[in-house]
Amino acid sequence: MRRSALYSSSSRSAQPDLEALPATGTAPVPLAPRLQRTFRRLATHNVALLWAVVGLLALMLAISLSMSMQPGARKLTQEDINAAVLKTLETSALPSAAAKAYEAIIPSVVRVVALGKSKDGKEDGERSVGTGVVIVDKGIILTNLHVVQGAESIRVTFSDGLTSTASITGVQPENDLAVLQAHKIPDDLIAATMRSTADLRPGDEVMAVGYPFGIGPSASSGIVSGLKRNFRSPEGKQEMTNLIQFDAAANPGNSGGPLVTMDGQVVGIVTAIFNPNQQRSFVGIGFAVPIENAASAAGMPPF
Repeated sequence: MRRSALYSSSSRSAQPDLEALPATGTAPVPLAPRLQRTFRRLATHNVALLWAVVGLLALMLAISLSMSMQPGARKLTQEDINAAVLKTLETSALPSAAAKAYEAIIPSVVRVVALGKSKDGKEDGERSVGTGVVIVDKGIILTNLHVVQGAESIRVTFSDGLTSTASITGVQPENDLAVLQAHKIPDDLIAATMRSTADLRPGDEVMAVGYPFGIGPSASSGIVSGLKRNFRSPEGKQEMTNLIQFDAAANPGNSGGPLVTMDGQVVGIVTAIFNPNQQRSFVGIGFAVPIENAASAAGMPPF
């Protein structure tokens, strides 16, 4: 059964209290400061491994209780448990936050190609290459209007390599957005999770994923540089407002791709880069349309 678009109100969820782990029938046993710091690092970067370690602690506690019932057996102490856990953590490589974000979003990222007639009018050629993101797993895709505007036909390629034609089903010119419907989709297509920008702040880590200059999928990470920015197109024909400014590298071809948080949730659609010298290269200032505006282009305001 296919599911509708997924929404998340915020990625700033409360972390579990890791100051102490209670022992059965006793007061909480304080953890060593070094172990406390390690747990906090885990809570930030790898919740799954954190709970695996919690499970390990529970197992060791059960073994300790079992052994304590045997005559002459040495009981496991809290120091034994701390040392064993630290040894496990120090010898286990944690994936970076950026790697986890990429893994979460990449199944929903598509390559978007606008096709047009060649000069002799006999065949379709690539007019532009951009990026899109699946927001509903029946094949509804968000991208930039300037990527597909005026195309004779549109071709999208999903993360598993499946290629399909697509139609424009909606536009939002003031935000340079277009909604596509793919005509054929993978059986296991995964829609991205969209997240409110209400608590997004300058300094938050973000990642841009797409096909810069047609190369990709490619990922670049950075931070939110500012909010509620305005941008005027180089030709001066359009001014966009309420944009997210970011410094993750973006270039032509990233247009229409997702800007995601470190949990892989979409907060914006990459739409423009600032080029003071009119060069087609990144100088450190990119802009994205907040996902609230972008989703409303598909008739689905999420928040």
